[in-house]
Amino acid sequence: MAMERERELGNESNESTRSEEEYDPVAEVQRVIESVVQFGDYRRTQRRECHNLVRRFKLMLPILEELRDLPQPFPKIGVAWLVKFKDALLFAKDLLQLCSQGSKIHLSLETEGIMVTFQKVYEKLSQAFDGVPCDELGISDEVKEQLDLMHVQLRRARRRTDTQDIELAMDMMVVFSEEDDRNSDSAIIERLAKKLELHSVEDLNTETMAIRNLAEERKGQQIESTKRIIALLNKFKRIAGMEETSVLDDPVAPKMLERCTSLVIPHEFLCPITLEIMTDPVIIASGQTYERESIDKWFRTNHNTCPKTRQPLEHMSLAPNCALRSLIEEWCVNNKFKLPKKYDSAQESSSVDSKEEIPALVESLGSIHLEEQRKAVEKIRMLSKENAENRVLVAERGGIPPLVQLLSYPDSKIQEHAVTALLNLSIDEGNKRLISKEGAIPAIIEVLDNGSCVAKENSAATLFSLSMLDEIKEIVGQSNGMAPLVNLLKNGTVRGKKDAITALFNLSLNHANKGRAIRAGIVTPLLQLLKNVNLGMIDEALSILLLLVTNSEGRHEIGQLTFIETLVEFMREGTPKNKECAASVLLELCSNNSSFTLAALQFGVYEHLMEIKQSGTNRAQRKAMAILELIAKSEQI
Repeated sequence: MAMERERELGNESNESTRSEEEYDPVAEVQRVIESVVQFGDYRRTQRRECHNLVRRFKLMLPILEELRDLPQPFPKIGVAWLVKFKDALLFAKDLLQLCSQGSKIHLSLETEGIMVTFQKVYEKLSQAFDGVPCDELGISDEVKEQLDLMHVQLRRARRRTDTQDIELAMDMMVVFSEEDDRNSDSAIIERLAKKLELHSVEDLNTETMAIRNLAEERKGQQIESTKRIIALLNKFKRIAGMEETSVLDDPVAPKMLERCTSLVIPHEFLCPITLEIMTDPVIIASGQTYERESIDKWFRTNHNTCPKTRQPLEHMSLAPNCALRSLIEEWCVNNKFKLPKKYDSAQESSSVDSKEEIPALVESLGSIHLEEQRKAVEKIRMLSKENAENRVLVAERGGIPPLVQLLSYPDSKIQEHAVTALLNLSIDEGNKRLISKEGAIPAIIEVLDNGSCVAKENSAATLFSLSMLDEIKEIVGQSNGMAPLVNLLKNGTVRGKKDAITALFNLSLNHANKGRAIRAGIVTPLLQLLKNVNLGMIDEALSILLLLVTNSEGRHEIGQLTFIETLVEFMREGTPKNKECAASVLLELCSNNSSFTLAALQFGVYEHLMEIKQSGTNRAQRKAMAILELIAKSEQI
């Protein structure tokens, strides 16, 4: 592609020697820069790097203004340099366009690869500034100084992954885990949606189109990766009250157009939520029109705002948009277009059954008959797992207080069903606060400490889900919740360890909980996880260590020789991600105590640091260089 651009510009450059009006090379370069500056907002995970690159683009504009005043036509060597310069700019433009319009989910997964491309962009731009024919073009000394300064800045530019923070990486790791079939990972979706700015209907529709474009570009390759991206998109859609789609196969507008390529469905005929042509359009209080089924679902999932404008609604009444429906029907007849069938009697029947069944089940939770209680709590557990509407309905019917009371019930099966039902209910953010207000945290911690094996696992998952809210993180810590989680991490099943480490990571984002986790003895089981490769929790353990090492108590525990030796081992033979995390932990240790630096040197860290500096991930390279600088300083003392 770059070669094609170069040949095209090179041909035009020959034309410029004959006619200045036919081709203006400086104007061409200036137009590329100006088009980049006009790009919209950038995806969160690359936003900082994009803004840095665009800022450098803007700094080039004054230099180009100077070049425009130089005598023309330019000599061939000058045009050749502009060809090289424009080629580098177009390469940068493609990257910035991807970061502005690409799939947010895909970009967050491919952060490291994207950062490598940023480095290539800087290298390409730096090379362009390396051979400016200043004398041949007659460039003044002042402009030469500006070009030299720009060249130095481009050479010094370093790619960063600061925007791919630990929390986001951990969240992605949990969400894409294929080993957990429960809803324990669903609570994290809300946080991810906010981090990736995929929580409004408009954002999710835009992301759907971006993913569809990504799939088309891949042309059948990387199928599993695409499926995972689509699965996460659908989780975001469920939270927003939108219909799930397969993106590639569902009967939304693009598929309709595929069946009848000559048709272009008028935009106003499409529901803003599903992007499907509407069969029963209705108007809501904001004046916006939606498909009845879609907006009904939005309202049933505890929303009282307009999906498109996000403004609060005075009422939830729906008014049929008869005029629009007539226009749609007329258009379909004229274009021989068959409207899709919307009604699903089985699904509607199931929804009605749940609405009728849940109040009776909630009442049965307080029954004096043990078997009736057991059946009721088990059924509520299943219904609250099925969909968001049931979770809201259970809470509205007063189901949370009796479920919390059942946590203290001596029957282990009732206890297990109750804590799991609360886990499912906690997926709804409003329910999180209701569960906490009912005093559930101490009772859940009691089950975590003394319940059955499954009850302990689900209690840990529930604490993780609830602690998505910052105020609940503190409540769990103050209620002595860290110690039983650490105990589960030490002695639990593999599934229990995974639940515990996920909850402990989330809770340790609270500063006070770091000290509580350390005093509860978390460091020893973390070391055990690092030594047991078969458990597959090395990245999670290193991620928590990276949180704890910022605490003075944590540094004292983690700075033991056994731990430092283990960190050095991962820097020698771990995965690229292992090496990155291990180097990050070691840097934090060495930055606070030079004795840790000397200990690492005894275990042969210097050789591994040099290797990481050359071939590690971007973040690992930066950490390795920082440790090498500390080593150099220690040798001078």
